[in-house]
Amino acid sequence: MLPRDRLIVALDVPGAAEAKSLIETLGDSVGVYKIGLELLFSGGFALAQELARHGRPIFIDAKLLDIEATVERATAAIARSGAAFLTVHALDCKTLDAAVRGRGDSALKLLGITVLTNLSPADLIEQCCDHPLAELVRHRAKLTKEAGFDGVVASGHEAAQIREVVGREFLIVTPGIRPQGAEAQDQARAVTPRAAIGAGADYLVVGRPITRAPDPRAAAEAIVGEIAAALAR
Repeated sequence: MLPRDRLIVALDVPGAAEAKSLIETLGDSVGVYKIGLELLFSGGFALAQELARHGRPIFIDAKLLDIEATVERATAAIARSGAAFLTVHALDCKTLDAAVRGRGDSALKLLGITVLTNLSPADLIEQCCDHPLAELVRHRAKLTKEAGFDGVVASGHEAAQIREVVGREFLIVTPGIRPQGAEAQDQARAVTPRAAIGAGADYLVVGRPITRAPDPRAAAEAIVGEIAAALAR
């Protein structure tokens, strides 16, 4: 992959019109566009289908978690859209296996969410989870791979440990990316692009540092430059 192919931009905007404007601004500086819950419920799914028809890799960040029949049917519907990636919470084998069945023989890549990057160990205690965060991430990564997924979504803080568990071919997608000197905002476990790539991440998900920058394309190109430098090392 080219360095830019590893950059996933989160289209966290109110509607499809704003998303299209942002896509026009960013052009070919970005490899993949991520459509999350906010945009999905305001025209984002139709936009995903349109972009996929034009050959643009689309990441549907649906974070599926429900009974097996629902997860299976939802995954099948998303696979028919032509999307390239889909996220599913990696909490249990029933959910993961249902997503694999729903994908069928489509080209959709399934990514298991380990622990959201805004969560800290204290947050896990609130959820009655007394396992160390890194141990929980490794466990969920292992479940995800055994289920037949293509990769996981995980913080750069755990990427190196995940790589030891899942091997080289399994994808690691890292959100919570903040360029050097940028504010972490609501990310509890943010990392720089260089650190994430160095730890073994294959793709980086970046939202506000690009989408809210004065010059989004220049911001994207700067991050692609950081990815290229990290890969060269």
